[in-house]
Amino acid sequence: MSRSPLQRTRFSALERRLGQLFLGQLRNSWRHASLALLSLLVGYFLSQNLIAVVIYQLPGGRPAMVLSMVLAVEVLVRLRSRLLRTETVPLAWLMLDNLRIGATYAAVLEAFKLGT
Repeated sequence: MSRSPLQRTRFSALERRLGQLFLGQLRNSWRHASLALLSLLVGYFLSQNLIAVVIYQLPGGRPAMVLSMVLAVEVLVRLRSRLLRTETVPLAWLMLDNLRIGATYAAVLEAFKLGT
């Protein structure tokens, strides 16, 4: 018994795109994967240090620091959505996104540690 072909639904298209996304990450070279991971960790490290050092020196303290980080992240997201319209993401944009994700994770983790 043979299976009938699957219908082309939005869900099947989503499954196909997600499969290509995950398998595409496995097909990339080690240079691509290591630079992506390093940019994630560097974003976390820089943001953690920036928050610890600048939070006391910046007028306005913590709210001003968080506001500036949120504005920077929003600008990066808006730029990427306007400039990049392709399915494949170039390495530079991937590294920039990972820096942003690492910085956001560090800010959220710091907020949980401080209880705010």
